[in-house]
Amino acid sequence: MFDVDKIRSDFPILNRHINGQGLVYLDNAASSQKPQVVIDAISKVYSEEYANVHRGIHYLSMKATENFENARSEVSNYLKSKSDQQIVFTKNATEAINLVAASFGETEINEGDEIILSVLEHHSNIVPWHFIRERKKAIIKWVDIDSKGLIDLEKLKSLISPRTKIISITHMSNVLGTVQPIKDIIDLAHEYNIPVLIDGTQGAVHNPIDVMDLDVDFYVLTGHKLYGPSGIGVLYAKSDYLQNMKPFQGGGEMIDEVTKENVTYASGPQKFEAGTPPIAQAIGLGEAIKYVNHIGLDEIHKHEQSITDYARNKLMDIDGLSFLLEPSQSRGIFSFTMSGSHPHDISTIIDKKGIAIRAGSHCAEPLLQTFGMTSTCRASIAMYNNKKDIDNLCESLLYCKKFFS
Repeated sequence: MFDVDKIRSDFPILNRHINGQGLVYLDNAASSQKPQVVIDAISKVYSEEYANVHRGIHYLSMKATENFENARSEVSNYLKSKSDQQIVFTKNATEAINLVAASFGETEINEGDEIILSVLEHHSNIVPWHFIRERKKAIIKWVDIDSKGLIDLEKLKSLISPRTKIISITHMSNVLGTVQPIKDIIDLAHEYNIPVLIDGTQGAVHNPIDVMDLDVDFYVLTGHKLYGPSGIGVLYAKSDYLQNMKPFQGGGEMIDEVTKENVTYASGPQKFEAGTPPIAQAIGLGEAIKYVNHIGLDEIHKHEQSITDYARNKLMDIDGLSFLLEPSQSRGIFSFTMSGSHPHDISTIIDKKGIAIRAGSHCAEPLLQTFGMTSTCRASIAMYNNKKDIDNLCESLLYCKKFFS
């Protein structure tokens, strides 16, 4: 059975006190905390098993390589990909999207070609495509959302043309918490032979993923939101794309042979992993995935939904609190404002009570502009949050409301 108290004991930082108050960490959409097993795994790499990978034939190098590639297999199994050779390690999801934009865009997108994004996107899934727009004179088209915070499939279909080269869409909004109909989006795109990139930075944490069932062309995630370390991200790509795309960066590791006159590239994911990779970070991510799988994704998601429902009801009872979108569709993310106070002031005041939330644009300015907003507060839930965390948040917001009244 899911035991939230046991899980909380696995995360040492949750024992901390901030400003003399017990920590209530509700900034999980920005980055999650790390269980002790992940911390221990990273420490073991550096204290017992560190060496560079894929290059040495001594014991430590071979052991590090084995652990590194085992982590790749853990990610492959988590995403249910056909092969671990479809998994590219990057430094984060942002780099993974940049990789696709640069390598795919280099050969497949030309002047006048079109890229479709949604207004929901994080800046990480906007700016790399603006680079292509600027460099290749491509066109970005924007699909709107409906009243439930979901991508409008009919509007998406109306944007598709013979010049559409890729659709790049978030799996789950980091502001609204809405899970997008990505299977329907992928099926629609494939009717027109258009590849799809899915930004799974939030989605891979809160939803089971099966890239083969989705038939997605590219799927990206980041380690630091999935209870793993920062400095590690993942690109899943169909094998044909990995084979045909040009390398994103050049250097060691990604080559087959280098002469004065010519360079040939490595095959598989190594082609896109130039230089010394994030060894300890990848191993830490593999350990985080094992930890999540040990608890059970279904049990985690049931618990998160229970806390989400509890939070929704409690927050909606606070007079003067307004949600960016009616939160019935939210999967553990609540963006809100409070009459008479700025989100930054709210976050600052409740921090004095040990409560960590986010305030700002959440790197999603086009979405906030759609709602005529520039800033909101955001509280986001993880597996270790409990009802007491929500009670403390609501009490602090009531205190804040009284403070500004």
